[in-house]
Amino acid sequence: MSPVVLLARESVPLCWRRTFSGGPEQARAVRRFVGCLLAGCPHLDDVLLAADELAVNAIRHTRSGLDGGTFAVEVARCGGVVVVSVADQGGPGEPAVTGADEFAESGRGLRTVSLTARSWGWHGNRHGRTVTAVFVA
Repeated sequence: MSPVVLLARESVPLCWRRTFSGGPEQARAVRRFVGCLLAGCPHLDDVLLAADELAVNAIRHTRSGLDGGTFAVEVARCGGVVVVSVADQGGPGEPAVTGADEFAESGRGLRTVSLTARSWGWHGNRHGRTVTAVFVA
């Protein structure tokens, strides 16, 4: 196979998407899903941490965590770029980096994502939103 064909093949993004029920036990399933897809990724620990934080936020802060709720995790990889997105069923608040008290047991999730990812952001509204983190090798 020619190098041109190999290069073209390598530059095609790979993309996976899976829907999870909104129970708290699903954060572990999200980590397994992402970890299997990205085995050998240079920043796997950071990506797994972000995927976990985004999934937990969907479960805790949106309608995805209510009975019958769901959220979807999408992982895309192209070259040295990995993108992790979590789409939830919306809720009253908007995703934001906040300051947490030194002894608080929660409130650091998006701050952690903002410090480990190259960039992050969200789009949507109270009916559903997607939070995305981008990692570059």
